[in-house]
Amino acid sequence: MTETTPPADGPAPMDRVLVIIPTYDERENLPLILRRVRQSVPAADVLVADDNSPDGTGELADSFAAEDAQVHVLHRLGKEGLGAAYLAGFDWGLEHGYDVLVEMDADGSHQPEQLPRLLTALAGADGGAGADLVLGSRWVAGGSVVNWPLSRKILSRGGNLWTRISLGIPLHDATGGYRAFRRQTLLGLGLDGVVSAGYCFQVDLAWRAIRTGFRVVEVPITFVEREHGVSKMSQRIVVEALLLTTAWGIRHRGQQLRSLLRRRGAVSR
Repeated sequence: MTETTPPADGPAPMDRVLVIIPTYDERENLPLILRRVRQSVPAADVLVADDNSPDGTGELADSFAAEDAQVHVLHRLGKEGLGAAYLAGFDWGLEHGYDVLVEMDADGSHQPEQLPRLLTALAGADGGAGADLVLGSRWVAGGSVVNWPLSRKILSRGGNLWTRISLGIPLHDATGGYRAFRRQTLLGLGLDGVVSAGYCFQVDLAWRAIRTGFRVVEVPITFVEREHGVSKMSQRIVVEALLLTTAWGIRHRGQQLRSLLRRRGAVSR
């Protein structure tokens, strides 16, 4: 488990948990993931944020919501990217008064059975101080990936290493998408300024949390590659993440250099 510097005032209490599951053509996976979430964390509510799936995922989600008061559906106009779906889900959850908001994929790669360990780290119920943001990490001790080819593992590890070097953040898995946020954390991140839409959205939010001074903790998870449906990962998403992270890193290191030069100039005078 790794973490950043804790905030001065410590974490606030949490009661209501909302699991946000973005969907686009996940009709085959949706019943499975909903059942597993409801069994693993029965007290949590679920929000399916559907991007107008052509395969009828949204309508199927409506049928579950009609039978289960803890399942909700957010119908979006179309496919606008993972980040946009989560931002819409965050807005919905904050508006409805949830204390904890969780990111989770619809395809089962994020195991709902492991959600309690994220919530435990967030609350500090294991004797720790608690956290403001918990990342489910594939690349810390105890974490793992199932059914990925070596090339995909190298790409993920390499991308995370580049992110650590470029942005100077102490995270091993800044690109992972299994996360639990406190309400106060999301409110403090300046979400109106988030422009990244793809998987770089995850790096963006983690980096914002660290720069804001929130306590960010990584806990190990087992990531399991989807068995049904088609992965949304594409070359465009990878290129976007690389370009944005590089641009952020250049700007960040430039600011550090300017600050250092100003301090040296002040000392020499």
